[in-house]
Amino acid sequence: MSRLYDTAEPSLVDEELLQKAVEEQGPQDQAGQIAKEEGIQYDEVCQLRLDYKNILKIDHLWQFTSLTKLQLDNNIIEKIEGLGRLTNLKWLDLSFNNIEGIEGLDSLVKLEDLSLYNNRISVIENMDTLLNLHVLSIGNNFLAQLENVIYLRKFKNLRTLNLAGNPICKEDRYKIFVAAYLPELVYLDFRLLDEQTREQAFGKYQYAIEEMRHNEAQERRAMDARQEQEDELKLHRDAFVELLNGPYLFDSMYADDAEAAKLAYLPGVSVLLETYKNHLVALCVQVFEIGLAQRGRREDEVKSFFDCSREAVDDNQQRAAQIAADFEKARRQVMSEMQQATDTRLLEAQMNHCSEEINQLCDSLMTQELQLVDQLEDIIKDFERNISDMVAGFIEVVQGIFAQCRDLENHHHEKLLEIAVATLERVAKNELEEDMPDDVRMLFVDKDTVINAVSGSHDTHLLKIDNREDELMTRCNSWMSALMKSVQDEEVKRNRKRISEIHNYIDYVRDQLDEMQHEHH
Repeated sequence: MSRLYDTAEPSLVDEELLQKAVEEQGPQDQAGQIAKEEGIQYDEVCQLRLDYKNILKIDHLWQFTSLTKLQLDNNIIEKIEGLGRLTNLKWLDLSFNNIEGIEGLDSLVKLEDLSLYNNRISVIENMDTLLNLHVLSIGNNFLAQLENVIYLRKFKNLRTLNLAGNPICKEDRYKIFVAAYLPELVYLDFRLLDEQTREQAFGKYQYAIEEMRHNEAQERRAMDARQEQEDELKLHRDAFVELLNGPYLFDSMYADDAEAAKLAYLPGVSVLLETYKNHLVALCVQVFEIGLAQRGRREDEVKSFFDCSREAVDDNQQRAAQIAADFEKARRQVMSEMQQATDTRLLEAQMNHCSEEINQLCDSLMTQELQLVDQLEDIIKDFERNISDMVAGFIEVVQGIFAQCRDLENHHHEKLLEIAVATLERVAKNELEEDMPDDVRMLFVDKDTVINAVSGSHDTHLLKIDNREDELMTRCNSWMSALMKSVQDEEVKRNRKRISEIHNYIDYVRDQLDEMQHEHH
C-alpha cells in the first residue's frame, strides 16, 4: 500500500535538483536558452514536477512563491512540510508516498485539487483552511472510521472525492453514508453519484442530518456574532476609545482595590458608589461617542487627501505623457529623414538639432516633475495641518472630560472619608449597630488605619483614570506620526522612481541618436 524504498539512496531537494528540474521543464526554444543564460527566477515558475526522484523530505521550495501546480508524487516522502510559502498553489499531488498524517497545508488557501492517494493516512484532519477544495483523492490509505467523512462537510465546493481502497469502503453503508453527509458531492470513487443512492441516503439519515444542520447553523450564527464583536472592537480601537462605552473603566478601578471592597460595608456607601458609577460611566460614554465621530472625520480627511494626491499625479502624468508623445512623433520623423540624408553638413545640423531637442525634453519633463513635487508638498502640508488640528482638538476635549472624571473621584473620596471618620467615632463610642465582617472592623483600630485605607483606594482610582487618558493620547499621537511618516516616505519613493524613469528614457533616446551617428561615420 505504501512506497517501498528504492535501492538508490534517498535524495534531498537541493539547489542542484531544483535547477535541473526547472531547466528541463522550462521552454526549450530560444526563450529557454536566454532563461538558462540569465538564470531562471524561481519566484516566476508556475509549475514544477518533482515526481519519481526518490525524495525523502520536502525542502528548499520556499522561493517558488508563484507555483500553482506542484507534483511530488511517487517519492518516499514521510511528512508534509516546507510548503508554507507556496500560497498560490491550486493543484498539489502527493500521491504514492509514505505520508502518515495530514499537516502543513494551512497556508494553501487557494488549493482546489489535492491528491494524497496511496499513503499511510488514517485520519482526515488539519485541512480547515482549504475551503476552495474541489477535488480530494485520498484512496488507498488507512482510513478506518466512516464518521471521519463528516469532517468534509465544511468544504462546500467539494465535488469529486476518491476514498476507494480504504478500510471504510468495506462497510455496507459506506456509499449511502457518504452521499447523505456530503449532499453536494457529484463523483465518488470515479463514479457519478446517482439519484437512487441520494434518495436512499436521504431516507436513512434524514433525522441525523437535520439535527446536524441545526447545530451547524447555530455554530455559524455564534461565529458570525463573534466576528461582528471583533469587528466592532477593532473599529473602537481605531478610534482609541475601546471599552469606554460602558462601566469597564469604573470596574477596573475597583477590581484591584481590596480596601474599597471593605469600605463598601460602611453605612451609606453603596448608594454613594451607585451614584458615582452612573456619573463616571456617563462621562466615559461621552469620550466614546466623541471618539467615534472624530474617527469618521479623520477617515474622511485621509480619503480626501489620497484622492487629491492621486488626481494631481494623474493630471501631471497626462501632461508629461503628451510632451513625450509629441517628442516621439517628431523624433521618428527626423530619424527617418536622417537615415535618407546624404549631405554630411545637413546631417550634422540635424544631429545637433536633435540633441538640443532631447535636452529640452529632459528640461520639460523635469520641470513637470518639480511642479508636481511643489503641488504635492502643498497638499501634504495642508493635510498635516488638518490632521494635526483634528487630533489636537480631540485630545483637548478628551482631557476636559477626564478632568471631570478626576473631580468625580475627588468628590467621592471626600464623601467616603466623611462616612469613614463618622463610623470610627461610632465604633469608639460602641454605638455601631450594623453587622460588619472582622477584616472591616480591623480598619477602625485607629484613625490612621482608616485614613490610609481610604487614601490608598483613592490613589488606585486616580492612577487608573490617568493611565487610560495617557493611553488614548499616546496612541492617537503615534497614529498621526506613523501616518505622516508613511506619506512623506511614499512621496520620496515616488519622486525617485519618476526621476529615474525620466533619466532612463532620455538615455535611451540619446543612445539611439549616438548609434545613428556611428552608422553614418
